[in-house]
Amino acid sequence: MEKEHTSQRMPAIFVGHGSPMLALEDSTVTRTLAKVGQQVINKFGKPKAILMVSAHWYKAGNLIQKTPHPKQVFDMYGFPRELYEVKYELEGSDELSEAVLALQDLGAKVDNTWGIDHGTWTTLIHMFPDADIPVVQLSVNGVVTPQQSYEIGKKLSQLRDQGFMVMGSGNIVHNLREVEWDNAHGTPQAETFNDYITAAVERRDDDAVIRFKEHALGRYAAPTPEHFLPLLYVLGASEGEKPIVFNKLCNLGTMAMTGFVFEGEG
Repeated sequence: MEKEHTSQRMPAIFVGHGSPMLALEDSTVTRTLAKVGQQVINKFGKPKAILMVSAHWYKAGNLIQKTPHPKQVFDMYGFPRELYEVKYELEGSDELSEAVLALQDLGAKVDNTWGIDHGTWTTLIHMFPDADIPVVQLSVNGVVTPQQSYEIGKKLSQLRDQGFMVMGSGNIVHNLREVEWDNAHGTPQAETFNDYITAAVERRDDDAVIRFKEHALGRYAAPTPEHFLPLLYVLGASEGEKPIVFNKLCNLGTMAMTGFVFEGEG
């Protein structure tokens, strides 16, 4: 029987989403996503809502949605028609939006010009297939430093005590310039960087993760930062907590699917 929301602290989760075709896959990655979602509900109950920081809403500021029915955004091009026919329709949460707007020194502003993009729905369709948990997206702030992204995450942490789950969707390695569509694995460089960041997260060396650009493979793994930064939001929102690692693998040559669940335990 599904647990209703309890008063305990909700998890924070980072998920690797990779190709939009994830929505249609039945694979080790998608089955693991389904398992993670079910484990969250079994252990913590259903979150009142999910605050999602998706790599695909990368803006010059902290923007928050506030709408009863966020539109599903098909923000990808050149994929099979069946992908554009996937429906993941859900509700927003005014309560969560207002909670974000009330966070001291965040300065979030309402913006409903976007919606629930593929960084969100291609993962949640496996984790929570009934689409019965409200979702609100928060933009990735593209004009702050990685350290400031982490600090934003720290401000979001208190939402977890209010029944909301904080999520980030991106990739530790995301290099479309070097992608290998026929490669089911990762390049040596992608695997090396994924291993390095995963190990840093496991030992909670947050500074090493924040300084990802300084690694010799940082520019290769993240030539643009938008897919990496959601991890820093989640690390900030889970400061000091030990992760459960899932989907630790690379595919398409330069995509890392690694994810982390933080359950509030140090």
